[in-house]
Amino acid sequence: MTQLGTLWGIGVGPGPAGYLPLAALDALRQADVVFAPRARSAETSVAMQCLSGIDIPLQRVREIEFNMDSDRSVLREHYAHLADTIAVDLCAGRNVAYLTIGDTLTYSTYGYVLAALRERFPKLPHRTFPGITSYAAAASALGWPLGEGKERTLILPCPDDPFALRRDIETHDIVVLMKIGARLGWVLDLLREMGVAEHCAFARRIGLQGEMLAADVGNLSATEAMGYLATLLIRKTLREKR
Repeated sequence: MTQLGTLWGIGVGPGPAGYLPLAALDALRQADVVFAPRARSAETSVAMQCLSGIDIPLQRVREIEFNMDSDRSVLREHYAHLADTIAVDLCAGRNVAYLTIGDTLTYSTYGYVLAALRERFPKLPHRTFPGITSYAAAASALGWPLGEGKERTLILPCPDDPFALRRDIETHDIVVLMKIGARLGWVLDLLREMGVAEHCAFARRIGLQGEMLAADVGNLSATEAMGYLATLLIRKTLREKR
């Protein structure tokens, strides 16, 4: 029986080239097959764009069209099918790298893929490499500390209503808001209403075409800023001088 290949989960960062950890780069170069997720609505894989300048033989790369459906049963079926596809290469003894933007296990598709494959192969050889998150890159690009002293930071996908978000902001010093999408309009209205917009920051598509950075969202236009790969850094009170 052929020995199972190894699965490598690789977080390629949020966009800028050169954000790939060296250990992950070594694994990527050794991989027999590289799976690169691509959103169904996109022409190219953002994960591959993050690897600009790194030479990966195209014959090793397999782009996977990703279904971002909110229906959990549809998603389960999708991940099961994806795991079956990757399992073919693993069972043939091939080492597989699975790319994911940002960090491998922070609101990432890789976590679901890894779980599905470990259900099939409890002794699956695997290693997960951490990656740089979008909010870490946003904070660095804007010189915006994510936490100082004993400040409490909450990281969450955007709630569906202003009341829930207001409660989150009121009970934490800093809120990192991800997966905002079409909610950006009312989110910005809420920040202005609470009087905190001037010390909140926004980042979209860091290091990619269409990048937008704003250290003050008081006058940010939701219509212009709305889009995929957006992150808001919310500070409840003005940063304390030290």
